[in-house]
Amino acid sequence: MKSHWQISAGEFFELLRPLALVIAALLSTWVLAGARRWGYRFTTAFAWALGTFFFPFIVLPIYLIARSWTKHSVRTEPPADSMAVDASSRLRFRLILPLSYALLLLLIIGFYFYRDYHTIDAHLARAAQAKVTNNSAKAIQEYRAALKLEDNPHTHKLLGIELADARNWDEALREFRAAESGGEPDESLPFRIALALEVTGQSDSAQAAFRKYLNSSACSATPPDARCDTARDRAPSIKQR
Repeated sequence: MKSHWQISAGEFFELLRPLALVIAALLSTWVLAGARRWGYRFTTAFAWALGTFFFPFIVLPIYLIARSWTKHSVRTEPPADSMAVDASSRLRFRLILPLSYALLLLLIIGFYFYRDYHTIDAHLARAAQAKVTNNSAKAIQEYRAALKLEDNPHTHKLLGIELADARNWDEALREFRAAESGGEPDESLPFRIALALEVTGQSDSAQAAFRKYLNSSACSATPPDARCDTARDRAPSIKQR
């Protein structure tokens, strides 16, 4: 049995995304503070910092090379645009400013991932991954969360399949019917509805659903769907009850 803690390569890289952005933010802050300390004007230092955040593997090496070329010629006293300010102002630019910049970046990153985590696509992706790891409870939870954001017939069907696999037939039937009434084009829906009706003791309705499935193009195609034989076998047994 697969562990619910098992993760795929895709999940692993998704977990690395926030870490990578946090590291980029810290490197960007380090560049901003360092550029100011080495005498770069604020606009230049800010440009280096933003470049490092968005393109760290490109801009950071260039910044280090540029700094090594200029460090012997840069004056050690405060840069020209801050010579007239007092010590507290220099402290603000050299310490408080980078810290504020880092905090702003981290807040933006946190807000971005919070929004991204709660999108419909994110819920559906996590539900699909939960199915891969046989975590039915997680898949059901994520499909329900997605339906709260958007009433989608296809999502209703996917949730119904998970509920049926979990032997929660009453709820599965509700989801299959919601998918059918919403216009889900999957022709297997009558078959799934019939099975749920049969299990919940609604024999007459199950027989009608099996017949609807047998009359669909899924059973008139060549070769017919494998479930058509099952529907033919189950319909007579229902009739005899």
